Amino acid sequence: MTKPSPFKWFKTSPEIIRLAVMLYVRFPLSLRNVEDLLHERGVDVSHETVRFWWHRFGPLFASEIRRRRIEGMKSSSWRWHLDEMFVKINGERHYLWRAVDHEGEVLESIVTKTRDKKAALKFLKKAMRKHGRPEVIVTDMLRSYGAALKQIGSEDRQETGRWKNNRAENSHLPFRRRERAMLRFRRMRSLQKFAAVHASVSNHFNQERSLSSRPLFKANRAAALAEWRGLCAA
Repeated sequence: MTKPSPFKWFKTSPEIIRLAVMLYVRFPLSLRNVEDLLHERGVDVSHETVRFWWHRFGPLFASEIRRRRIEGMKSSSWRWHLDEMFVKINGERHYLWRAVDHEGEVLESIVTKTRDKKAALKFLKKAMRKHGRPEVIVTDMLRSYGAALKQIGSEDRQETGRWKNNRAENSHLPFRRRERAMLRFRRMRSLQKFAAVHASVSNHFNQERSLSSRPLFKANRAAALAEWRGLCAA
């Protein structure tokens, strides 16, 4: 039995909806920027429509990307880089925990109000439940990681050291650019939702451009776009 199309009751074509969601999530653009770009292409929609599309279809696209990557064994269990970044919500500091593999792809992210052992343990359990237990876990000097890893019996897999966790630090940059374009967040729920979707879309279009030749990059980019255009297709 085939699943009903999520675009069934929408007058706008799925291609335009996918384009709008990709522009908003992948690039540091505001809702009105996306509205103007679509208008330049002859598509007349309001920024509130783009907002509705992103809330409705963004998680669906991200879920399908994650499912395909896990089924294709593209998520790594060799070396993880763990790090937490500060995010302000209505002036209050929160923490976005992120697990990145050795290729710079974000495996898991979670938002918490604290940066203690309980939050680190919650983050590690969620990541390992989805992606398995890695062979090496690289962290900074935050003691919460050591305490949480000791409780789950993986303290011997932890590595710390200066510059060792640059892979995770560099992976924060695209999200920081996106955060500035959105003028920060107002709720933990919206931050968690956007962080999960942004990670999946970034992974999908991450081609390691500096490490591949121009022909190979063009082929991988075309393949990623073709796969994106087929997401949630009936």
